[in-house]
Amino acid sequence: MKPLCKEQRGMSRRTFLTLSAGAIFTSMMRHNAVAASNRQTGPEFIETTYQKDGGIKNRALIAYASRCGSTGGVADSIGQVLHGTGASIDVRVVGNVNDLGPYQTVIVGSAIRMGKWLPEAVEFVKKHRDALGQLHTAYFVVCLTMKDDTAENRSKVLAYLDPVRKEAPHIQPVDIGLFPGAVDFGKLSFVSKSILKAKGVAEGDFRNWTSIRTWAAGIRPALLGM
Repeated sequence: MKPLCKEQRGMSRRTFLTLSAGAIFTSMMRHNAVAASNRQTGPEFIETTYQKDGGIKNRALIAYASRCGSTGGVADSIGQVLHGTGASIDVRVVGNVNDLGPYQTVIVGSAIRMGKWLPEAVEFVKKHRDALGQLHTAYFVVCLTMKDDTAENRSKVLAYLDPVRKEAPHIQPVDIGLFPGAVDFGKLSFVSKSILKAKGVAEGDFRNWTSIRTWAAGIRPALLGM
């Protein structure tokens, strides 16, 4: 075998460093995702129950996945609207829901990371797909892209649900809510913060509460029959 020339050795070294950097970056992203998922505790990760007398007949679950908590605020706002129309509502993080038996309605929502629903939200739908197929169901997405609510952005964000639809094609949601979220760099990992800053993402809370409540009120009749 001929020895590598100086240029070839340089190319090999650069290739090795590039691949190594890619592997390290991928590993860090996975670590951050797992760590963030395990940190889903605290006041920003809302879990509450809005009880109505006789609510057993109309009991709904709003299950959500979030990284920094802003999606929990969206879920809670939806829950308040549905509760105000006479339903009993449980707002829960997806990882804390094991049984859909008590519910007639389930709304599943997630923040978006790397152009996808969070993996625990996809896993929730996959795990409960048989039950969800028998219930009144809706989805919602919390994504910064929706800060500019255009037809192009709506189409782009809807496509983020393709993996969910693939896992459970028989589930036909009553509707899909598309909402902007919030960015707090103080709650993000170094890698996530660096990526967002490189993309020119601004820090701030872009959630449109009027839009969220209007959507919840609009889907109420189809979900709850009320």
